[in-house]
Amino acid sequence: MPPYPSAPPIAPTAPSAASPSAAPAAPLYPPPTSPARSDQPASGQPRPQTQARPQPAAAHNTILCVNAPAMAASGPDGQLRGQSLHGFYRAGVRTLARMEVRLGGIEPLPLQGTLTSAAEARFLGAVRIPGDLDPDPALTVERLRHADGVETITVRNTGSRPARLPLEIALGTDLGQLSDIAAGQRSADLPGQVQSAGLRWAGQSHSATVTARPSPHAVLAGAGVLRWDLEVQPGARWSVELRTELEHSSPVGVRPPSGRGLGVPLPWSAPEVRCDDSRVEVLLPRSLDALGGLLLADADRPTDLYAASGVPWRFGLTSADALWAARLTLPLGTRLAGGTLRALARRQHPGGGSAPASATPAGASAATAGAGTAGGPTATAQAAGSRPEGLIPGALRHAGPELPPSCTATEATLLFVTVLAEAWRWGMPRSEVADLLPAAERALAALRSNVSDGSGGFATDGPNSFVTDLGRSAEERAARPVAARCEVQAQAHRAALHGAELLEAFGRRGAEEWRGWAAGLRERFREQFWIDDLSGGRPAAALAGPGRPLPAVASSFVHLLDLGLAADGAHHEGLLDREQTRILAQRLVTPEFDCGWGLRTLSAKSPRFNPLGHRSGAVRVHETALAVVGLAEAGFEREAGALLEGLLDASTHFEGRLPEMYAGEQRVTGCPPVPHPAACRPAAVSAAAAVHLVLALAGVRPDIPAGRVLVRPASTAPLGELQLSGLRVAGEPFSVRVSRIGVAVVEEAPPELQLGAR
Repeated sequence: MPPYPSAPPIAPTAPSAASPSAAPAAPLYPPPTSPARSDQPASGQPRPQTQARPQPAAAHNTILCVNAPAMAASGPDGQLRGQSLHGFYRAGVRTLARMEVRLGGIEPLPLQGTLTSAAEARFLGAVRIPGDLDPDPALTVERLRHADGVETITVRNTGSRPARLPLEIALGTDLGQLSDIAAGQRSADLPGQVQSAGLRWAGQSHSATVTARPSPHAVLAGAGVLRWDLEVQPGARWSVELRTELEHSSPVGVRPPSGRGLGVPLPWSAPEVRCDDSRVEVLLPRSLDALGGLLLADADRPTDLYAASGVPWRFGLTSADALWAARLTLPLGTRLAGGTLRALARRQHPGGGSAPASATPAGASAATAGAGTAGGPTATAQAAGSRPEGLIPGALRHAGPELPPSCTATEATLLFVTVLAEAWRWGMPRSEVADLLPAAERALAALRSNVSDGSGGFATDGPNSFVTDLGRSAEERAARPVAARCEVQAQAHRAALHGAELLEAFGRRGAEEWRGWAAGLRERFREQFWIDDLSGGRPAAALAGPGRPLPAVASSFVHLLDLGLAADGAHHEGLLDREQTRILAQRLVTPEFDCGWGLRTLSAKSPRFNPLGHRSGAVRVHETALAVVGLAEAGFEREAGALLEGLLDASTHFEGRLPEMYAGEQRVTGCPPVPHPAACRPAAVSAAAAVHLVLALAGVRPDIPAGRVLVRPASTAPLGELQLSGLRVAGEPFSVRVSRIGVAVVEEAPPELQLGAR
């Protein structure tokens, strides 16, 4: 596990029918341990000596290339030394751990190492010719690396005399698993075997080869060294290409996911941005490039693409992260949303005896597909002791020192409904929406079982009046009460309203009932989740029971500002009233939360605050972006602008490639943001959030089923003049220009759409 654990990715090789949040044997909320410590146990006997745990790998100073399902990692000098995360990987296996270059027995002096794209890196070093009296190095060594396992090494002679010296490349591998390597474990290198143009290593279930073109002059298998005797004339260059490949045997019937295949286009359009703020012109294309490197496809559905969660820790399908990435990139088309939704529908726990969504015939009408499922008012609570149905898989996720763990299955299940509804608004074809509607109804059934009063209706008071963990049955919730988190209430409220819109539009029953439940949730939330304090008040991060708020002051509050796209380009009503939203907006931009680079995940006033805690003080890009967009849409543009400025400044220090998170240290003049050692780089949600941050400020809000598009940009024009072309609305090109005074002009749009502004 990485040093800061998070939800492991879903195995993408086969659909899972088991409840993804089946609880571990230990309770979710163990009793607090005593703070007292002693060097001696209670018996008075000396404590047994424990073996020191290996230091987990860190990625903050590593250059990572990614082209799913492959990646490469090294230090800035380009040498693969077999330590930490160094190596080429494919499908979670380290294909090559060591690739150390020496010219004339000397390692090149590192000059530069940088990403040229998400999948490629360039490293440049220099070597002086032995015996050369000139103080300037005559030889440069360039390494062009691709995540797929190809590296080209070029030696160039800029001196005045020929360079005659050997080039040696030391190779080795342990064929280790990425999960073990991330935890700091390192096995011994396997013995190498000579093959025609390189080396080969064989393990129990995998084998790896490195081939070179041109072939080496000598191969020292025992040392794992390829050698060439070079003679490079002045002004000339010499190159060798090394190709690393992995062979493995999968269990019968199980195929690993593949990357985006040749000929499969990116699932989004290629936007062009022109802006007064030069930071944006770097951030947008590099974020999309990073997201593109994370694209995976199921082996059976190569055109259905989804985003892996991040590199290196979660290089697989994590449902909630994949859905967030799809939702935040909807202005660039609905293909990523469609592929992600279908991939997760195939993994959804089936409910109500209905067929899986993937079994619905293509083009089946919503009026017949899945009729009578749990989306309508006839749905009943789950049988006693049975597992809730309709869940999208997810695992427990650490939530910091002041809140209990949360289940990502809950977030993913609720987000599934929202992504489908918003993709429909952006122009996903009606037949695709209809095919996925049974899966959305099953997700609503999971929500309904969580808030059931036991007779098939919705609970309006008592322990079931708020949404907790969709993965637990009523019996489990009664035996072990689960805290109701504020962000889950916001996600459930939004899912209920989006579900009602889908049910009504496709002729299904239950829309008004879901709207009524959402209205009741708003009323209960405003009464029970709001805490009055000396600072004007705040939401409770969670309720442990009626009248029992948990004391945490966390950035999860920003989800209350994420209201969701509604009819006619409007947004749904939120759980907070106007005054509560104003108080929250003002609090988010105080130093308690805003460190100058973005929002801390936990208040700096908390005694458990840790600027490097991934849920106790670090800045998570995704939540800061949601806050910026939510505040701007609520009319608090000054507060949104302050957070936006910090996030854009941080992006320049990360060269336009924002990581998953970074330290919540208070900003100091002249000092860059502190990187987080366990942050994914790239991470799907942070890359998509950076895209969302830019595109949302243009204010494009479509309602394709109603045939109209509303454009309402931020009136303060925080990015200056902004011109966006290459967006997609209803699958057609859409371009908009926002002036420096916040006036929008639509320059390209589908002719059948009615344009509006307000």
